Amino acid sequence: MHQRQVLKVIKIILFAILAFAVFGFAVRELWNALVPSIFGWHTITFWQATGLLVLSKILFGGFHRSFGGRRGAWKQRMQERMEHMTPEQREQFRRGMRCGRGPFVAPAEPQA
Repeated sequence: MHQRQVLKVIKIILFAILAFAVFGFAVRELWNALVPSIFGWHTITFWQATGLLVLSKILFGGFHRSFGGRRGAWKQRMQERMEHMTPEQREQFRRGMRCGRGPFVAPAEPQA
């Protein structure tokens, strides 16, 4: 059993290295094909491309990963809260979610 875990870790590491290399080459090729001709900037190397890839991941994507179903836990907690609300509280919550806009709002009642 322990040997299977070691093999799994090795496979994951090899896949990560391969993905790192493929994405680095893809970013370099796309940059060198587009940016110098559009903006007149310099071409970049593989290592600059991978650095750019890591920087963009940090700035725009983050390094979060949902282990253990964190999204599922949030959804379940919200569902439990909704079950304990009265219909009026649910409606008020739905209106607050979209500030009176969007799919959570019930149709307005006609005025008499």
